[in-house]
Amino acid sequence: MSNKIVVIRIRGDCGLDKTRKESLRRLRLFKKNSCIVLTNAKNLPGILFKLKDQVTWGEIDEPTFKTLLEKRGKLPGNKKLTEDYLKEKTKLDIVSFSKEFFGGKKTLKDIPGLKLYFRLSPPVSGFERKGVKKPFSQGGVTGYRKEKINDLIKRMI
Repeated sequence: MSNKIVVIRIRGDCGLDKTRKESLRRLRLFKKNSCIVLTNAKNLPGILFKLKDQVTWGEIDEPTFKTLLEKRGKLPGNKKLTEDYLKEKTKLDIVSFSKEFFGGKKTLKDIPGLKLYFRLSPPVSGFERKGVKKPFSQGGVTGYRKEKINDLIKRMI
């Protein structure tokens, strides 16, 4: 089973150099509170280390991914991703698609027209106590947070 990494952009563009802005653009993290789901690759840790002060990331689990897909999946024209559309295009419902996605058989690109990033709202009850300028290991928000990313995503959906 291939592990999936979710990356959430926490901070905006102000004061960033060109290379970090370009890295965020290539990851399709255009605005604050947007997220992407990636398969863990060799070059990913280097990119995430470079962006550690702007983003937070961790391993997403299957139930959280399923909720993210059904509540925040978007099609062109800002239309919601529906169960009917998914069945028509991939012959799978959301539950079986997320199982195949975590099994490594399917990718998000297999859903035609799906936007590959998810827009989230700010978290209910706010971010962690020390705010967006401190790393997660010191009580802040940014950086690597292992499985605790799922709690943050559930508060942001």
